[in-house]
Amino acid sequence: MALTSTADITPETYSYCWCNEEQTHLKRTDAEGNVVFVPADPLNYGYKAFLSSGATAEAYVAPPEPEPLTTEEKVTRLLSDYGLSREELQAILLAD
Repeated sequence: MALTSTADITPETYSYCWCNEEQTHLKRTDAEGNVVFVPADPLNYGYKAFLSSGATAEAYVAPPEPEPLTTEEKVTRLLSDYGLSREELQAILLAD
């Protein structure tokens, strides 16, 4: 595997997007879809390469809020936390 120097990195080599609103980490994706998370630290090699490449990072987009669980889903999850299924709980409750 050939080493890539900072001089070889061009804005087209990677795409970047911020991982959070505070812009403390970048998500760097190459043409094959490989992802690396880069701390926004001036001493970090990957961040130095980003700054020297002239590339820009896409703005952070917060993920959508998850849909709330239904009552049935909550009960199923609770039972699962105790290692039980609905059928097992029913059998326990019906046992003499």
